[in-house]
Amino acid sequence: MKIRKLVAMGLAAVMMMSMTACGGNDNGGSSTSTGDSESGDGKTYNIGICQLVQHDALDAATKGFKDALTEKLGDKVTFDEQNAQGDSPTCATIINSFVSGGTDLILANATAPLQAAVAGTTDIPILGTSVTNYGTALDIKDWKGTTGINVSGTSDLAPLNEQAAMIKELFPDAKKVGLFYCSAEANSLYQVETIRTYLEKDGYTCENYSFVDSNDIASVIANASKNSDVIYVPTDNTAASNTEVIKNTCVPAGIPVIVGEQGMCKGCGVATLSISYYDLGYTTGEMAYDVLVNGKDVSEMEVKFAPKVSKQYNESICKEMNIQIPEGYEKISMEEE
Repeated sequence: MKIRKLVAMGLAAVMMMSMTACGGNDNGGSSTSTGDSESGDGKTYNIGICQLVQHDALDAATKGFKDALTEKLGDKVTFDEQNAQGDSPTCATIINSFVSGGTDLILANATAPLQAAVAGTTDIPILGTSVTNYGTALDIKDWKGTTGINVSGTSDLAPLNEQAAMIKELFPDAKKVGLFYCSAEANSLYQVETIRTYLEKDGYTCENYSFVDSNDIASVIANASKNSDVIYVPTDNTAASNTEVIKNTCVPAGIPVIVGEQGMCKGCGVATLSISYYDLGYTTGEMAYDVLVNGKDVSEMEVKFAPKVSKQYNESICKEMNIQIPEGYEKISMEEE
């Protein structure tokens, strides 16, 4: 009887140890990180993407963002990608759907989605991209690079002093520069006001030509082309969605257009000092991974900028307008069009 009792006790001990080991494996996955590229806890992350409008630059930023996270998380990340079709109130509707759906993180692609996201949640981490100046977009008076709230991201601002220098390099004999932008986009106004100071130091006379939305672009660009020697268009989302209208007015009139990014230059520009929006989005995706998996505090993450800018030109428009581009400019590939 003693032997049977000892065997029974031994079997019970083995069973308890086995159960403990199983329990330890279950808990270990959720409490420790594997350090691998994929999430160590088996969690699937749901990310809401609100993009203001469809055009080359914003599309590239969204793609870069998704590629970065997919490379790191594989099938452990899902995306709810929605486009506001250029309508700011629709951004709020999209953001509210993300909040009610329990999204783990929001990507706000452009300024209006960023502002809608900030208004919609103080809890869900928000990353912006294709946003020029976060201090202006979020009305932060003493901007120092971090927001202090549930927001960070990347900026698409290329150096405005270098953009002004490009205008002087290409058109030294011009006198009047028309500054063409959407009055509803705060960051467009910021760029226009900033570049104006550089252009006026170079001796140019500058005039603002603002439009409210796509409905009055044609009339405003027609007025600008009649009264300008050169037109400058910042990284403005409404203008970027209407480059054909700008081109069809300015090229026949012989008025060159300098723009803030490559996608716009493909459509209507002579030249640009541009960044890679794909790289910008990819960087934002890496930031998202740090927030979701590595536990970084988004409120303390500094807004990041594109690693490099490049001088680029539109060969076909330059030929049509008989504009000679100096060395040091990269020809924009038109293969995607």
